[in-house]
Amino acid sequence: MGLKQATLHQLKVFEVTARHGSFTRAAEELFLTQPTVSIQMKQLTRVVGMPLFEQVGKRLYLTEAGKELLATCQDIFERLERFEMAIANLKGLKQGHLRLCVITTAKYVIPRLLGPFCQRYPGIDVALTVTNHEQVVERIRGNMDDLYIPSYPPDNVDVECHRFLDNPLVVVAPSHHRLSGRTKIPIQELAGEPFIMREQGSGTRQAVEKLFAEHGVSINIRLELGSNESIKQAIAGGLGISVLSHHCLALDRESSQLTILDVEHFPIQRHWHLVYPAGKQLSVVAQAFFDYVRTEGREMIESSLTYPAAPAKELNPV
Repeated sequence: MGLKQATLHQLKVFEVTARHGSFTRAAEELFLTQPTVSIQMKQLTRVVGMPLFEQVGKRLYLTEAGKELLATCQDIFERLERFEMAIANLKGLKQGHLRLCVITTAKYVIPRLLGPFCQRYPGIDVALTVTNHEQVVERIRGNMDDLYIPSYPPDNVDVECHRFLDNPLVVVAPSHHRLSGRTKIPIQELAGEPFIMREQGSGTRQAVEKLFAEHGVSINIRLELGSNESIKQAIAGGLGISVLSHHCLALDRESSQLTILDVEHFPIQRHWHLVYPAGKQLSVVAQAFFDYVRTEGREMIESSLTYPAAPAKELNPV
């Protein structure tokens, strides 16, 4: 037996497992069970005839044979991707695939961009991954998608980066909050307020903590939630205040349960970016979406923002 007996599926499972150093995390990414991943790796090990991993504690490390196989897998998948791109180019925009990975706050905007785009090109299948900033960067490193939309350019990753839409962060409170209706609230008045925060790794949380640290304001974190929708519900329930993207309030503008507080140094003016690895050749489909988002797509979103605009003041842009 030789490597020719291995299946592409086994090689993909191996590549993901090698990247994460964990059967469990590989299973999560591939939507498989952990035992299934383990069985696939045992079968592949028998095909190769040498151990591919060694386990130290809970983490898996590649053996020399594993390192050689990983390099081979990456070469195979790169060649297959170039082949798929060549076929897609021959077909033009009549059919193809578009893989997007976006920061959590962008989920309020990107589907509204995808609707008209997919109507224009009905043969295109779209896979949309929504996650926090850390995971977006990890997927960029793994070249797992066609285009990425983070809230700020990733560090230590060589990318092509193009700003395309403002993303102001504002202080949101229940409508009956003691500061509701006041103007030019000093940021120090938020000291001790119970805060509902996004999880560690969130770009929004990093921006908020940085601003408060710059002004010596201590944050009283009462609750951590990984969803903006959950945070809005918690605010409405009186559990505390938070800082959210103004875009995620667009559908709540008629609601009387939430209010935006006029706090000094807010909004924190951030921006969404279109990103892809430097040197990557975009497919015809990805290039079409890239051009669409930066032109008519951006104009469509900006013209639809009918809720009160956030002040234009910019502080420590990232």
